[in-house]
Amino acid sequence: MTKYIFVTGGVLSGVGKGITAASIGAVLQAKGITVSVQKCDPYLNVDAGLLNPREHGECFVTKDGAETDLDLGHYERFLDLELTQKNATLSGRLFRDLINDERAGKFGGQTVQLVPHLTNSIKKAIHQAAEGEVHLVEIGGTVGDYEGLSFIEAIRGFALDVGRENCLFVHVVYVPFLEASQEYKTKPAQNALADLRGFGIMPDVVAVRTEGHNKPPRSIGEKIAISSGVRSDGIVMMPNVDTVYEVPLTVARDLGATLSNFTGNIVEPNLDKWRKLARRDTTEYKKRVTIGLVAKYIDNSDTYLSVTEALKSAAWGEKSEIEIRWINAETAEVADFAGVDGVVVPGGFGERGVEGMILAAEYCMTNNKPYLGICLGLQTAVIAAARLGGVKNANSEEFGAGDGANVIYIMDGQEGKQSTGGTMRLGDYPAVLKNYSHIAQLYGVTEVTERHRHRYEVNQKFVQAVKKGGLIVSGTSPDGRLVEFVEAPACDYFVATQAHPEFKSRPFRPHPLFVGLIRASLAE
Repeated sequence: MTKYIFVTGGVLSGVGKGITAASIGAVLQAKGITVSVQKCDPYLNVDAGLLNPREHGECFVTKDGAETDLDLGHYERFLDLELTQKNATLSGRLFRDLINDERAGKFGGQTVQLVPHLTNSIKKAIHQAAEGEVHLVEIGGTVGDYEGLSFIEAIRGFALDVGRENCLFVHVVYVPFLEASQEYKTKPAQNALADLRGFGIMPDVVAVRTEGHNKPPRSIGEKIAISSGVRSDGIVMMPNVDTVYEVPLTVARDLGATLSNFTGNIVEPNLDKWRKLARRDTTEYKKRVTIGLVAKYIDNSDTYLSVTEALKSAAWGEKSEIEIRWINAETAEVADFAGVDGVVVPGGFGERGVEGMILAAEYCMTNNKPYLGICLGLQTAVIAAARLGGVKNANSEEFGAGDGANVIYIMDGQEGKQSTGGTMRLGDYPAVLKNYSHIAQLYGVTEVTERHRHRYEVNQKFVQAVKKGGLIVSGTSPDGRLVEFVEAPACDYFVATQAHPEFKSRPFRPHPLFVGLIRASLAE
């Protein structure tokens, strides 16, 4: 029978539930246990596609085109899984489906209520996503939020349905440190635990998040244990770490016995690869590389989380440490690009900062600076090349370019959908690479599949002007209609893709496009 681990959070959002859930899953995998994972978000959104990236971080896209919360990226990277729509459950979709069912008469005249109808929908979604021996479920938000009450009630009832012995409740709390009095304050955590108990859930594990890299005194955990009724061996202290890939080691050390008792699997987890990744030997990792990330949302680094993680993984794979230097696309100048070893222009939407991205592509193309363009980064590179090739007012239709200058234009079937969610070209799509192209050499094959999230595409009417400016098309959709990859033959490393390769990068299997960038940048 499948066992379930529910991860909830208290005190504040962004406390680390996703990393905690992913790390528990990694430890279970290291014991030989198969796991599946799911994020339940109480937001009244149908998906994460229209959420503001400044507030919520990146929109992570699954292989089947689901636009999801960034925590699914953590799950995929830590567990090396490819997730789908069923692994992301939002209130908006559940409410939409309930109302559609009610309108279709499927409730036979019943009064449709949050309990039991919405809570049953949540339980059903959890059952449908559970595929492993252990299924991990993260409940988004903070316990006590009005919109999350149905989810808390649902998992309380779920434990009764499947047996409390088959459910492990993990509550992640935050304990602040007051500089004025030089002490940790557990009262917010105690209140958060009291809220959870008030909703009928007694946690088995409390993960205590603290700032700073020093482990807080054990007395903090003991105080929380006494006040909450949680066994002291169920309190896990989780201070800040240099890299999130250290967290599985903490979980294994402090929660290993609890996980063994819960699963009945007493095999010692083999965490050698995590240990090697988290504690990189400075005698081996002597090289350093600086990558400029030309971004428009620089006030929230989570907006580009998969990109930065892909860069780190590629650098570590090349036995080097990396500095990611943020370059504001709105104020970017030539000196910004000259001061780094390589440049990445990531995806995005809207006109703000685009001229800075175009400048980055032009500089790298004309100065042989390693460049990787992703989605919008491909489009701005094509615009830069078209301008160099004689189309002086080249731009994107997204930003108001007319027929004579729209080197980037809206895809067929996307007209009129610019402000609607879930209608872009989303998820896995195949591409065919040109033989002997740099891109094909990087992949080692001529047919690849990458994830997409875009509405606009290269207008092939301008291909000759783009070629004259220094770029060639090195990969297209199988029918040749859509440009998927471009590269600059005159440069050592200048590649761009309409896809989002960062979503398929893994800490132990970095993506070849990022590896190529790091290698070229180290050679600078």
